[in-house]
Amino acid sequence: MSRIDIAPTRPEDERLPLATSFGYGIQHILAMFGGVIAVPLIIGGAAGLSTTDRVILVSSCLFISGLATLLQTLGVPGFGAQLPLVQGISFATVATMLAIIGKGGEHGLRSVYGAIIVAAVIGVLIVPLFAKVIQLFPPVVTGSVITVIGLSLMPTAAGWITGQQTITVGAKTVDNPDYLAPHNVALAAVTLAAVLILSRIRRFTRIAIVGGLVIGTVVGALFGDVSTASLSGASVFALPHPFAFGAPIFQIGAIVSMTIAILVIMVETTADLLAVAEVVGTRIDSKRVSAGLRADMTSSVVAPVFNSFPATAFAQNVGLVAITGIKSRFAVAAGGLVLVVLGLSPMASGVFNLIPSPVLGGAGIVLFGTVAASGVRTLTKVRYSGTNNLIVVATAVGLGMIPVVTDDFWSRFPSWFQTIFDSGISSTAIAAVLLNLLFNVFGGRAGGSTLAAAPAGGVSTTELRILAEGGAFEAGEAVRVTCPSEAA
Repeated sequence: MSRIDIAPTRPEDERLPLATSFGYGIQHILAMFGGVIAVPLIIGGAAGLSTTDRVILVSSCLFISGLATLLQTLGVPGFGAQLPLVQGISFATVATMLAIIGKGGEHGLRSVYGAIIVAAVIGVLIVPLFAKVIQLFPPVVTGSVITVIGLSLMPTAAGWITGQQTITVGAKTVDNPDYLAPHNVALAAVTLAAVLILSRIRRFTRIAIVGGLVIGTVVGALFGDVSTASLSGASVFALPHPFAFGAPIFQIGAIVSMTIAILVIMVETTADLLAVAEVVGTRIDSKRVSAGLRADMTSSVVAPVFNSFPATAFAQNVGLVAITGIKSRFAVAAGGLVLVVLGLSPMASGVFNLIPSPVLGGAGIVLFGTVAASGVRTLTKVRYSGTNNLIVVATAVGLGMIPVVTDDFWSRFPSWFQTIFDSGISSTAIAAVLLNLLFNVFGGRAGGSTLAAAPAGGVSTTELRILAEGGAFEAGEAVRVTCPSEAA
């Protein structure tokens, strides 16, 4: 008897024409650009940096995001999940970094960099242990987490549309006259309508997001909503300068706080890895999660050297993969290369920054909603009749939405507790895993979700038919084929 074990072709390994790959890669960059530059602008402002120094922060963050994306998508042995994931600067560390900076200015910023380096090294060391949690993520858990990922991003989209309630003018903080301005809402609505219309036209479905962004930006320019200030005085090329703000400072308290934030990032990255694998339709195991987390943490170790902050998977781009159907990791890698170029060219990054925030918000409604819808689709695979799964989903999603709808809910709790539970994603992940263990593993009813089964290798029925028709084995020969088993 012959045994044939054939590694299935992974959908993420599809190779597209070079121009097509860069086209879709740029679409990914457009979708996440506002998010990746927001963190350096916030931290730069808190540290009291000049406009020139803030440009350095933004360029550095783009540069590191590009390198991290290349490592995650292309991968080297032991590093990178080889999935279509865009890496960007994490919002999960913003509150911690602001607390560390305090009133310390650049000195506080150097303390942030020191804390990130040590915390990320700790993250690298615990990856093998942390990656084993993949077994704790059956569909009842992953569906809940993915749903909340999408829902928790909605305030970001709304904030892009409404603008900030207050702005800084000189040394004063004043009310923003454009806050909740009807013309901003209208511009977002135009962008949303453009995305929806393009999605209905078959030939434009895969570029609906970038098409909507272009149309929205053109309309915004006609009404004077596009500012070219980011282009004035920007250099065409500038190499990143290591430790531009001085050597990092290592403080125990800052390191402890940042280590907690890094653990939150690892939870969120694990959720994003599972989410994109679900969207792509590929298998993922603890080894692949380990490689993805290791790439995440390694990028975060290197980030402070080049004046950047922890990089992690961007959930909004998971929605873009779902919308466009482009699952190729090489297309996302092309986007990573574009990010590197933008990081080396302040002028080029300024061009991308021309997109008005309401335009990003209009597209974000679709992007983030698609992530939530992917979670709902996963939850449809869960058996509810005769199980405790309904209460697991209801409680996990409910707890995860608390910090989304009331951002100061945990404000009177210890800072370490706030760091963990102020993230709706980590709140949901922790609650869903613990409730699944409580109700379905240690005291569950028959048929309830327990632990995710390890994916097995093999071939599909379609692949077996193709092999048979192609004469891969002789008539009458007994063949044993290893087929993939379905995850619990």
